[in-house]
Amino acid sequence: MISQTELTKSVPPARWGEFFDMFTNGNRGRYVSIECVDPELGNLELIKNAPLLSMIYDRPGKGDDLMIELGQNEVFYAHTVDSPTEVLTGQNSIGEMVAVWISDAAGIKTIIKLQTS
Repeated sequence: MISQTELTKSVPPARWGEFFDMFTNGNRGRYVSIECVDPELGNLELIKNAPLLSMIYDRPGKGDDLMIELGQNEVFYAHTVDSPTEVLTGQNSIGEMVAVWISDAAGIKTIIKLQTS
C-alpha cells in the first residue's frame, strides 16, 4: 500500500473539478487498482487492474461526491467517495503519476494506484 508520506502534491479543492477532468483525459484506459482504508474496517482492496473510464467530481451543492468509473466503453464498476475533504497525488522518479489519495468526511481514505509502464 502507498503511504500518505509518498504523496507529494495536494490539489486545492477549488481545482478538483478541473483536476479530475484532466486526470480522466490523460489516464483513460490506464489500469488502476482501488483500495480503501476505513477506520472501522481496516484496509480493503476493492478492485485490482481494471481500466479507468472516468473520474467525475460534483462540487458541494451539486452532489459533493467523486465518482470513479472503471471499464472500457461502458462502466462495469463504480466507486463513490462522498464528501471528499482532501486530494493528494504521488509521482514516481520520472514524474509519472502513480497514485491519487482521496480522504472523505467520514475518515475513509480511497487510494487509486495506477500501473506504470
